[in-house]
Amino acid sequence: MKKIYFLVFCFLVLAKLGFAQQGTTVSISVNVQQVNMGQFVTELEAKTGFHFYYNPIQFDSLKISVEVNNKPIETVLDMVFKNTDFHYAITAQRQVFLTRGREIQTKLPAGFFGNKPGATPSAAKQPVNITTNATVADFTDEKDKKVPEATTENKLYEIGTKTNIIPSGKATLSGYVRDGKSGESVVGASIYVTNTKTGVATDQFGYFTIVLPKGRQILSIRGIGMRDTRRQIILYADGKLIIEMQEQITSLKEVKISAEKVANVRNVQLGVNRLDIKSIKQVPTVFGEADILRVILTLPGVQSVGEATTGFNVRGGSADQNLILLNDATIYNPSHFFGFFSAFNPDIVKDVELYKSSIPEKFGGRLSSVLDITDREGNKKKFTGSAGIGLITSRLNVEGPIIKDKTSFIFGGRITYSDWLLKLLPDAYKHSQASFYDLNLDISHQIDDKNNLYLTSYLSHDKFKLNSDTAYSYSNRNINIKWKHNFNDKLFSLITTGIDRYQYDIASFDNVVNAYKLNFDINQTNLKADFTYYLNRKNTVDFGVSTIYYKLHPGNLQPNDAQSLVVPDVVPAQQALESAAYVGDKYDITDDLSLSAGIRYSLYNYLGPQTVYNYAPNLPKTSANLLDSTTYSKNKVIKTYSGPEFRLSARYNLGDNTSVKAGYNTLRQYIHLLSNTTAIAPTDVWQLSDPNIKPQYGDQVSLGLYRNFKANTIETSVEVYYKRLRDYLDYTSGANLVLNHHIENDVLGTQGKAYGIEFLIKKTTGKANGWISYTYSRTFLRQDNVNEGELINGGAYYPANFDKPHDFNFIGNYRFSHRFSVSLNVTYSTGRPITLPIAKYEYGGSERVFYSDRNAYRIPDYFRSDFSMNIEGNHKVHQRTHNSFTLGVYNLTGRQNAYSAYFTTQNGVISGYKLSIFAKPIPFINYNIRF
Repeated sequence: MKKIYFLVFCFLVLAKLGFAQQGTTVSISVNVQQVNMGQFVTELEAKTGFHFYYNPIQFDSLKISVEVNNKPIETVLDMVFKNTDFHYAITAQRQVFLTRGREIQTKLPAGFFGNKPGATPSAAKQPVNITTNATVADFTDEKDKKVPEATTENKLYEIGTKTNIIPSGKATLSGYVRDGKSGESVVGASIYVTNTKTGVATDQFGYFTIVLPKGRQILSIRGIGMRDTRRQIILYADGKLIIEMQEQITSLKEVKISAEKVANVRNVQLGVNRLDIKSIKQVPTVFGEADILRVILTLPGVQSVGEATTGFNVRGGSADQNLILLNDATIYNPSHFFGFFSAFNPDIVKDVELYKSSIPEKFGGRLSSVLDITDREGNKKKFTGSAGIGLITSRLNVEGPIIKDKTSFIFGGRITYSDWLLKLLPDAYKHSQASFYDLNLDISHQIDDKNNLYLTSYLSHDKFKLNSDTAYSYSNRNINIKWKHNFNDKLFSLITTGIDRYQYDIASFDNVVNAYKLNFDINQTNLKADFTYYLNRKNTVDFGVSTIYYKLHPGNLQPNDAQSLVVPDVVPAQQALESAAYVGDKYDITDDLSLSAGIRYSLYNYLGPQTVYNYAPNLPKTSANLLDSTTYSKNKVIKTYSGPEFRLSARYNLGDNTSVKAGYNTLRQYIHLLSNTTAIAPTDVWQLSDPNIKPQYGDQVSLGLYRNFKANTIETSVEVYYKRLRDYLDYTSGANLVLNHHIENDVLGTQGKAYGIEFLIKKTTGKANGWISYTYSRTFLRQDNVNEGELINGGAYYPANFDKPHDFNFIGNYRFSHRFSVSLNVTYSTGRPITLPIAKYEYGGSERVFYSDRNAYRIPDYFRSDFSMNIEGNHKVHQRTHNSFTLGVYNLTGRQNAYSAYFTTQNGVISGYKLSIFAKPIPFINYNIRF
């Protein structure tokens, strides 16, 4: 009889639950932050009249942050319990049952009444959700260990072996921050711990390590281009955690779950700019394709000598004083197509960092800056791709898993078809030709939890001919292999080896008598080992060693036809070995005061075989003062240069959103660019330091103030700097740099100084975003040593070729909807210095020109504005392709900006001209597709 009563009772309960969801539609508004279940339920019951039933013990670890406006209660609970093992069921009597792990069914199972003959009566199913709340210590078999993947904010993740009582002391939390959609690492993500007010940033592989007190902690995570989020953990012992972030999408809905932002003012480094590829793609460029170098030029302290130039100048440095790295491979010529395109495929690049000050100890060899560009690793979950077609270029990119969640690849290629455009030029250029292509292939492989391998490769080639019989070509070839090894949660290493090659060729062939070919190349083989050790909560130590073997061929002239009368001429090859060892420590003295200090010691050996020319001491190095020469055998050390390089920076927090920073660094540069132009050209010659040409040396002191406004959505900064230069190479009047066997006769070692102030205002979120930068800077050189050679301007300071005092940039983007946005770019700068003829006179029976002091005049100031529109297709998730258009106008006002000024003599009259690259508005359009 009791069994019958029990069955009737169960039937009545299930029948009542069968009407769940009926008459329960009630809309509410809720805004809570970090409340427990009891507080949350109390507020819901007060606003809805519903009554909640749950076991408080099962919900004691849940903290709830949610903001909704006028939404059904079901929507609220769905948001709170999303991606957790918590469930709810609602009855018609406005009763809400909350459970963990098992779900209450509100419908009777199929066939509960009147099962078909022979069928087995079905039982009510009780689905079980398997959670990722496992920890490293939860498994006894090493092979079965699994790192918990933190995917939601409203869940408590247990790290280490769970105990009834949380032990005292501290533990190390390490892991990775990844894109939840593609599985790629998120570089430079900030992980800030609210309770302890400490933080750390992920490295180039998305890896992080931080020492925290055991117990409950809240991690706030912020990444460029990603949605801010938070994770709740309870730390029992050392362990790992994989944090998945979602892509930042501008929300047009009323419902949102907000997360606390982490102020960027807490970073110890100053003079560092980070850009994500999404921001780069919004800036209008000359032919509509995203250009990394053009966007870099809009940052404070970064300038160029003119339009359509390759190099850039940072804080008073020359173009060769910038170390440009693509996946740790050195790029010597970062441009295509006369400098109109950068060498970096925007669809492959993930992260861009520019160091103008506080340069990390692991970098060296250049005086002004380090531009560190990192490619994406490729989608680890599924095959995807993108393609684009523009007026003169097309590109294709494919990526995907080779072994899902373990091995991935990404391949990208670009090519141009620009001859049709050149034919539209005036007759003097319509027979010109130009083409380029570049290819990227990167493969990443996870061997196990402690070891990862990365293969990165890059190939580019340019060829052009400007209405003559002379053809130019140049190429970059780079390949790198990296091995990342985690010794434990606190120590990991990155071993990198690679080969870099840059080559250019000039060929003349129409006139067989004068046909020739001239080539130059620079080859380097590098090996380095970088280590990071998280000593404790306050100290992070970086240390390592590196070596680079250089081999240069400065010029090889050969006849290009059997009938050619060109005499072969070969400048002897040069060899050198540049090595370094470094150590640095980031020390958090207090919560508000942090210090980063390090030393790098570099050693440079100039090697044989080589013939070195000896000159009379304390006299200019000219042919008249040449004494003799010394010949050295292969690999013989001819000359050694060495010295320490100091890196020091400090940060003090004046509040949660304000800090002041100071820095000092010294650097040495052992390789020089010899150029007759102010920008990098494909025919430039690179020269190693030798007994007659000293390395360049520079030191810089800088001071900065940083403040964020409106919940860290507006970032502002002001930095001042002063830099000294020593042994920077300038040239004698009429210097010859090509096939010069005595190059030391035509170069001069100068001393210099540079100083300036930089302002930046940046809005990072919202429909309207962008940045405004302004820089005032000066760069002066001086050659006042008669023992070095001729005095320039009588030994007084003179402006460098790239001295441009005022530089202003405005980048503005406005998103009207998910599918339509506009961008405006405005730039202004002072014209660069030039040397002009100011008079003519007769001497020896002929007319001659008298020139001004070096760089005493300037070309006209530069101004340009660009506009673009981005039109995207629909954003349906389940469709094969996503399309978009980019169209706009470059040089909207049609201003005739002067690239250079020159003078010619016709019929005894000297006339001046200015050369403009883009003298009219240039419309552009690009079609892009993702699949």
